[in-house]
Amino acid sequence: MSDFILPDIGEGIVECELVKWLVSEGDVIEEDQPVAEVMTDKALVEIPAPYKGRVTRLYHKEGDIAKVHAPLFELVEEGEPSESTETTSTEQPKDVEKAEPAPKPATLADTGDDATEDFILPDIGEGIVECEVVEWRVAEGDEIEEDQPVVDVMTDKAMVEITAPKAGRITKLYHEQQAMARVHSPLFAFIPREREDSVGTPASQKPQQQPQADTATPPAKAVNGTHRQRIPASPAVRRLVREHELNLADIAGSGKDGRVLKADVLAHLEQPKAKEPGKATADKAQPAATGSLRPQGEAEVRVEPIKGMQAAMVRSMTQSASTIPHFIYSEDIDVTDLLALREKLKPEAEARGSRLTLMPFVMKAMALAIQEFPVLNSRINEDVTEIHYLPHCNIGMAVDGKAGLVVPNVKNVEQRTLLGIADEVSRLTEAARSGRVSQEDLKGGTITISNIGALGGTYAAPIINAPEVAIVALGRTQKLPRFDANGQVVERAIMTVSWAGDHRIINGGTIARYCNRWKGYLEAPQTMLLHMG
Repeated sequence: MSDFILPDIGEGIVECELVKWLVSEGDVIEEDQPVAEVMTDKALVEIPAPYKGRVTRLYHKEGDIAKVHAPLFELVEEGEPSESTETTSTEQPKDVEKAEPAPKPATLADTGDDATEDFILPDIGEGIVECEVVEWRVAEGDEIEEDQPVVDVMTDKAMVEITAPKAGRITKLYHEQQAMARVHSPLFAFIPREREDSVGTPASQKPQQQPQADTATPPAKAVNGTHRQRIPASPAVRRLVREHELNLADIAGSGKDGRVLKADVLAHLEQPKAKEPGKATADKAQPAATGSLRPQGEAEVRVEPIKGMQAAMVRSMTQSASTIPHFIYSEDIDVTDLLALREKLKPEAEARGSRLTLMPFVMKAMALAIQEFPVLNSRINEDVTEIHYLPHCNIGMAVDGKAGLVVPNVKNVEQRTLLGIADEVSRLTEAARSGRVSQEDLKGGTITISNIGALGGTYAAPIINAPEVAIVALGRTQKLPRFDANGQVVERAIMTVSWAGDHRIINGGTIARYCNRWKGYLEAPQTMLLHMG
């Protein structure tokens, strides 16, 4: 029993409408028999059966939207010829295209339907409907314990670790690494240990049976007196191979049983092409002083999909930039005294295990200034008829982490001490850079800081992290000349900052006054003591 995964049905197509089912649950179907008609934004496409079997479940109703790389229907392979002599017409409408059938799934060891369970991918975040399988921690046939990590998946917000619901043995992994898995669909199959013991087969023997079944391949076909086996690869990979006029047999597959993955094709394209026989000699025979350069072969274009957090950033930044009128305001802040205070406090902070950077001071000053200008810590409702003033200041910080740009936030900054903020900043930075920041840490932000100065920038025009209404970019701190009270030129530490505000509710005067208040706290950090609760 296996799920038929809707294959790639057109370049750039990620979903389609299920127009008509051509079979019903319980029907026995033949290989390549039409099963369903789906409508993309380009054409009506007919989906054929990958092999002979019995349809046990249809995952969608007619009129539903089906996702590419997600289950379309469930099929039980029929080992014996069907007793029915009736045939189903395969005549296709003239305006119907035929999709490339998905590869036939590997045969599993006979474990018994009553013993095997599918692990259904649960909800892993608000609004998350699919995720990328990043790394399997187990293989088919492995024994697992309850709560043991099984696989790491990447959503458009964070890396999530999926653990085993109970002890048992893995019988099937439904997805390759880098494939997309759907929420509420099977992720892997396993036999719970108590059921495995009840069927009477020792657990030590079953892992030995599994690889033999999984590595079974279709019978070799004789070609020109030799035997060749079908190289496992998905329809999308085969299409990519055809587009680049490559031979699938020339590409080393890194997937299970030598399966050729998209990454393998891209890596093959990046390899320098070997010269044709006699080409080197011919090149050397050319005159050295011809007055022109020899033509060089064009470099291959490297294709990298935009997915996961990067795809989410594309969507959110595009929407923010196109729907929110941004007002940009820049300023210089003298942080000489703040740096001196930080140096005095660092030893005590380090003694208790805290890393005291400028960020906790910046955040605390922001939260204090927001008490006087609460519109900076607000949101607008969807139809832009109300301003919602938020009770807590949850300050986000943009981190360029392992999984892409993420913005975890420190909750309730107005209530925390500087050391408490420092500990949260360290924890969130480490989690974001390792790609394991939690969903809770990503939700609920009210205003954001982007520290471009860590990479050497000065001024910027940051894009607001909607639904927030303001963001500030911190530039690098520079030693610059300034005049003191006596008119003498002195060296001061100057940090440049750039604000962006939602001009629908924040005008230039408001953001300037807020920035001046925030700047006052940073330039004279001792004044913050008067306003701390």
